[in-house]
Order: sequence, then C-alpha cells, then structure tokens
Amino acid sequence: MATKTNRYSEDELVGALKKNQRHAFEYLYDNYSSALFGVISRIIPDEEKAADLLQEVFLKIWKKIGDYEPSKAKLYTWMMNIARNASIDLYRKEKNKYHVDIEDQIGLIDESKQGQISVNTIDLRGIVDKLKPERKVLLDLVYLQGYTQQEAAEKLDIPLGTAKSRIRTALQDLKLYYAA
Repeated sequence: MATKTNRYSEDELVGALKKNQRHAFEYLYDNYSSALFGVISRIIPDEEKAADLLQEVFLKIWKKIGDYEPSKAKLYTWMMNIARNASIDLYRKEKNKYHVDIEDQIGLIDESKQGQISVNTIDLRGIVDKLKPERKVLLDLVYLQGYTQQEAAEKLDIPLGTAKSRIRTALQDLKLYYAA
C-alpha cells in the first residue's frame, strides 16, 4: 500500500478511495486539484467561486467514488467530467452574471465611447443577423452559453462534424463581414 509520498497505481488508488482511506483522498487532492481547478476556472471566471467549486467537486468525488467504474473511464477522466459538469451547472445557474444575451446586446455601443467611434462603425447586430440561423444559434450556444461543441450538436440533434463546420464557417463569415 502506498503512503502519502509514494505513488499509487490507478487500481490501488481507486481501491483505497473506495475504502475511504484518508491518505488516498489526500493523495488525490494533492495530485489532481490543480488540473481540476484549471478546468473549473476556464468555465467559472471568478477565482473565489472556482475555488469553492473545486471543494464541492472533491466532495462529490468522495461521495460518488463507490459509483466509479474503471471499465467505463479512467479515474482522471471521470473526475474531469465531474468538475466540468459542476462548472457548467454553476455557470448556467449564474449565467446572468457571465452571459450576455446576443439578441439584447449586439449593436449596443457604450455611451462613454460613442465619441471615439466613427459614423462608419459596423453594426454588429446587422452582421450577426446576416448569418444563417443554424450558424447563429450555434455561436450563441457555444460562445455565450458555455456549451461544448458536442453538447450543442446533441442539443440541436445534428452531427458533431456539422456543428464544427457551421461554427467555423460562422466565424469566417463574421470576419469577412467585419472586414467589408
């Protein structure tokens, strides 16, 4: 059996975790917290909330370790999914703090900067409205609502490759419209 300073094989670690051995959880935290925090902080920009969520994620891991099945995923992947899903849940719960509704905000100009913007400034709403609806909805899901491309594809019931192509094309279109 490994001590805190030793390394665990994945099987040893999972076995120790399932037996609720404290040193295994300490090892888990010491060796995986920074990776999980990296995933969380990419979704939750508030560092304090991300740190709080990291603690909640480890609590979920501790409570759900009995449900973990090594045949379905590596321990690291399983934990990353827990962290990612918890982050997305929090993001969606608090999306009003992080989310800007594309329909409400595009084309609005900060009044304090109006004097700096020329009359020929592009109308963002007009540019985004030029996008095909299937591309516009994907941009909203992925870039504003925090969905992954896979999740957006599933939500819209389209193949992942189609979603990726539409997103790429929409971004290229925006770039072209902006340059025009």
